[in-house]
Amino acid sequence: MLANYPLSKTEEAFFKDSETETITTKIPYLTVDNFPKLGLLTACRFLEWVSTNPDGVISLPTGKTPEYFIKWTKFLLENWDKKKGLELREKYGLKECKKPVLKDLQFVQIDEFYPISSQQKNSFYHYVNKFYIEGFGLDPKKALLINSDEIQLAEGKSYKEIFPDSKVDLSLRYREYTNNLERLQQESIYLIDQWCGQYEAKIREKGGIGFFVGGIGPDGHIAFNTRGTDIFSTTRLTETNFETQAVAAGDLGGIEISSNRLVITIGLDTIVHNPDAVAIIIAAGEAKAPIVKQSLEKSMTNVYPATVLQKLKNGRFYLTKGAASKLTDSVDQYYFTGKWNFTKTERSVLDLCKRLQKYGHRITMEDLKNDKYTSQIPNLNENTVNEVIQSISSKIDKGMEEEKNEVLLHTGPHHDDISLGILPQITKQLHENSNEAHFAVLTSGFTAVTNSFVIDTLKSTKKFLDEGRIQMVKFDDFYESGFKLKMDKDVYHYLTNVASENAEERLRGLCHRVVRAIVFTFGIKSTMQLRDQINEIITVLKNSYDGEKNPKNIQTLKGMIREFEEELVWAHFGVQVKNVHHLRLGFYTGDIFTEQPDKKRDVEPILNMLREIKPTKLSLTLDPEGSGPDTHYKVLQATAEAVRQWSLEEDLSNFKIIGYRNVWFKFDAAESNVIVPVSLGDMSVMEDSFANCYLSQVNASFPSYAHNGKFSTLARRTWVNQLSDVQLLLGKNYFYQHHTAKVRSSHGLIFFREMGVEDFLVEARELEKSTEGML
Repeated sequence: MLANYPLSKTEEAFFKDSETETITTKIPYLTVDNFPKLGLLTACRFLEWVSTNPDGVISLPTGKTPEYFIKWTKFLLENWDKKKGLELREKYGLKECKKPVLKDLQFVQIDEFYPISSQQKNSFYHYVNKFYIEGFGLDPKKALLINSDEIQLAEGKSYKEIFPDSKVDLSLRYREYTNNLERLQQESIYLIDQWCGQYEAKIREKGGIGFFVGGIGPDGHIAFNTRGTDIFSTTRLTETNFETQAVAAGDLGGIEISSNRLVITIGLDTIVHNPDAVAIIIAAGEAKAPIVKQSLEKSMTNVYPATVLQKLKNGRFYLTKGAASKLTDSVDQYYFTGKWNFTKTERSVLDLCKRLQKYGHRITMEDLKNDKYTSQIPNLNENTVNEVIQSISSKIDKGMEEEKNEVLLHTGPHHDDISLGILPQITKQLHENSNEAHFAVLTSGFTAVTNSFVIDTLKSTKKFLDEGRIQMVKFDDFYESGFKLKMDKDVYHYLTNVASENAEERLRGLCHRVVRAIVFTFGIKSTMQLRDQINEIITVLKNSYDGEKNPKNIQTLKGMIREFEEELVWAHFGVQVKNVHHLRLGFYTGDIFTEQPDKKRDVEPILNMLREIKPTKLSLTLDPEGSGPDTHYKVLQATAEAVRQWSLEEDLSNFKIIGYRNVWFKFDAAESNVIVPVSLGDMSVMEDSFANCYLSQVNASFPSYAHNGKFSTLARRTWVNQLSDVQLLLGKNYFYQHHTAKVRSSHGLIFFREMGVEDFLVEARELEKSTEGML
């Protein structure tokens, strides 16, 4: 169904591979199974285009989104005439293409924060030079780049002189200045505007962009053209919105910085100026599915900036199946092709209740027959809805089953993943004394701790040292071995003062652990050396730019702060420090692109933990599409390989794996097989433990684009919304008149999936296959 769309040979091959039958959207799209394969598709199309446009104008994205595009492009070029390269070329329409030469391509930078030094490694200018100009072997003389240091400002001054706090007040475009600094700032803003106009003119002198690849933000932005941007916009200095600032917080060192930083971006009209341009938006993961649906199915509108690609015959969206999952085409294909199963029945009935806003017991046969999806249910009858009600009810029953004599190993890629995902389920397990529980965070998590948090904590630590209130440093053996002992005491001290509401003593408990961490990390041998080291760390952090990668020992220190926070959470339930495991897998480095998991370095620690603990149940975050925070799916790969190896040593026929999701990705009631009721008390425990224990996260320096605040609040909202969806099917009476107090007290629900080893390994294997042979 693509007669009106001129697909290239590569696109035809991927289209056939996708098994998509119908495309009815206003912009054509292609789907692939996972994030790595999305990179392969984009790389193949890029090289196909370059082979016939060796001196064309290209504009490519920055950030984590293009990781696999960059890797696959290099892989294909390096293996063009080798066995693996030939196989891929044969399969994906590149068989007849001569090997592309990239050196004469003309690169156009899409956007940049302003102001930001071009020397900073978190600037897009640095990224473009490292990964595209140098990485692809392009000619820097033919590149059109955005370098904040070179944009002329008033009186020849630098941006640090004109905008000393890095804040640019765009109201000066329209109002009178009130002092000399504002006069300079106003003149500088006009000069920046003039520079942007010249940048736009240079792009148009080249004939416009010939090949564009961009990601799409949660509000639908492409480049930094946020929701509401004029369809005819050009290169400009502009503000951003909260969703965009939240996404940029990781690059800039926190929302505190990104919310005050402007951007220079090409406009929507810049992207589509060349009518022959190939313009591709890439999107991965179910979190992007709502905005992808709006961007592809709506007529051209400034509310959804990516709709501007409707102007181009070669405008495309390349999507993972998760990102495409809400498209009408995808929903139709899900229901109208393949064998019908009961999951389809469940999902269609649940969606019908939601769409009609009718309780399940009020859904009529007429409603079922008039809906294009429920009408497809085989043997549709008066009892169909009741069967779905019974199925969902049985999932809730399973979520309330008592678990006894279990050895539970709960794992998470990051600190707080476990708590945000399934804390109420864990609370229930911990109340049973015959269960043994362990918790493992598989990465260090240092990137989530801001420099300012560490500086403030170290200043407090110095103050307590000076006052003689960190008494353990006075013990004779402290700097030799004592610093490793009584870790549980720090935790107990801290939580006791949570109970007594003594903020200063809580802080002292944190500082105790920070002292231990510094002694461990830096090999400190005396209190004088400790003071000097604290001063040195403060100096290093104060002299770092926001978002700069820290030295390895400071990464370790930040990671140990996160580890203390995790110990605090589980100590709420009496879990000892020895049962909280910190694996610090080696692929997690803080670089823009982390490495793939290594079989020895990253798998062995997990395997050894399994051998030691011998769990009967293992929980993990399940993102098999490989589209979330990249740590999630890389941890999934490593864990799957460890489980596979362990299965060769142990009989795992009764071993259960719990796949959960949290604020990034969500199961729906139909695809889960366990539903856990969540009470207001459960929510309070999660919110309180998050606020009291995840100290570095309370200010939400790296928030979700969906909520400007703590992740715990977002998790609670997710649970509440999931109950609302199920409540429409089961009815309110089911909950407040239920025979068990747990259901009667529920005001939220958690969905997860329980699997055997084989089912889990099949799912994880699909992701691993997508990157094989590339690395």
